[in-house]
Amino acid sequence: MSVVLITIVSLAGLGAIAAMILFAASKKFQVFEDPRIDEVEEVLPATNCGGCGLPGCRAFAEALVKADDISSMNCPVGGADTMNAVASILGKEAGTAIPMVAVVRCNGSCEHAPKTTNYQGAQTCAVVSALYGGETGCAFGCDGLGDCVASCKFDAMYMDDETGLPVIIEENCVACGACIDACPKNIIELRKKGPKSRRIFVSCVNKDKGAPAKKACAVACIGCSKCFKICPHDAIEMKDNHAYIDYEKCKLCRKCVPECPTKAIHEINFPPPKPKVKKEEPETTPAD
Repeated sequence: MSVVLITIVSLAGLGAIAAMILFAASKKFQVFEDPRIDEVEEVLPATNCGGCGLPGCRAFAEALVKADDISSMNCPVGGADTMNAVASILGKEAGTAIPMVAVVRCNGSCEHAPKTTNYQGAQTCAVVSALYGGETGCAFGCDGLGDCVASCKFDAMYMDDETGLPVIIEENCVACGACIDACPKNIIELRKKGPKSRRIFVSCVNKDKGAPAKKACAVACIGCSKCFKICPHDAIEMKDNHAYIDYEKCKLCRKCVPECPTKAIHEINFPPPKPKVKKEEPETTPAD
């Protein structure tokens, strides 16, 4: 009986000693966490979309608390209201973020870019892009299998059955960038929404020269430089055989749109252009 009692007392003593060691270690190596992190995380949307450039809302909250200046930091989902709430908690000043929206820079629909092959493998753009250029003659265009749509957490995209291309629902898009990361062809980009949600961009990323690009897709940019030459604001750059419109420089004058011979330049949410009225020339009376 005494052996059993000694064993119990010994184990209890060892347990108590171990508990004291663990308690002392936890106090010595305790990592202090600013309680404001939890407060900031509470006002964030908890979507963990990564649009802020960090892995999730918790990581963004930690970065906000640690930053001396948060004016350049933005939560694309929560927008200005969320950032103002964060600024109020932290006693810092929030910046003004430019409203952005995703755009699809490919117009190679079933009509414009007919299929040249029939893919029957795994139905994902990532696999198709890794295997070969795609089902059409354009190796740069949309694969049409909806990886971008599957990545969107906000129901801001869908695949158009008629065109085979993704469509952005502007009202739902929060500019988180998930669709951009999901697209292996890099045809989606974030652009400034613009006044009255108006914007102009080249809906093509084909890098082939004019003839091969036009052969693969009827509405491809052929790199003719007509838009580049007529732009009065130096907003258009010619690179890799196609044009790119810088939304920071573009004044939405639309002079480039009618110049494009393949209609590769898209103008969004503009009213239809006014028809040009030809001035009637005055009749000339023949001299006697």
